[in-house]
Amino acid sequence: MRNYLTEFLGTFFLVLTVGLTVLNGSPLAPLAIGSSLMIMVYMGGHVSGGHYNPAVSLAVLLRGKMASVQEFLGYVVSQLLGAVVAALVVYNVTGKTFAPAPAETATVTAALLIELLFTLALALVVLNSAASAKTHGNSFYGLAIGFTIVVAVAAGGPISGGAFNPAVGTGAILVNAALGGGTWANLWLYLVGPLAGGAIAAWIFGLQEREPLQLHAEPSRRPESRPA
Repeated sequence: MRNYLTEFLGTFFLVLTVGLTVLNGSPLAPLAIGSSLMIMVYMGGHVSGGHYNPAVSLAVLLRGKMASVQEFLGYVVSQLLGAVVAALVVYNVTGKTFAPAPAETATVTAALLIELLFTLALALVVLNSAASAKTHGNSFYGLAIGFTIVVAVAAGGPISGGAFNPAVGTGAILVNAALGGGTWANLWLYLVGPLAGGAIAAWIFGLQEREPLQLHAEPSRRPESRPA
């Protein structure tokens, strides 16, 4: 239960930050959102792993670092609930709803690719900094994960809408559709792109963790001496 509570809280504060910075038009939104993720990862990383993202949880599951599919589903439900509650709090505080959407000039393919690529980057950073035996016990994992999102939101957000997280997309779009008259049309982008990115990251991480092949040369044979 403590894992699920931690995933709920971390996702809640992440989405709360997304909503408030977006609606306030803050120029520091990428830094605020990435920093929010960073501090929440440090808050709960030692408890639940600090995923706060179904795509990250999928990558962790595919690498065999979650106990079961049931645990994965519990993480996803907790993350979705945290996102929905945060979007509702944003609405109650500001009187407005928010939802990610691709830029008007962006094609569907471009938006989908951006969501996939930057979620792939995020999941790879999580796996390599927080789920690898080679980096176990480091103190930089939260900073690395948080600043991956700073980069993603700053570089890709203006193209795709910058969710990189199915919970962020679902929670915001659900509340926007229910209370703000918004549309569900873009939801699939924020499910398919990030989940595909998480799955590909799990495959790449498997290649990174694989021990390199060792080619052992046979010892050279000394010629046998023959009697004269």
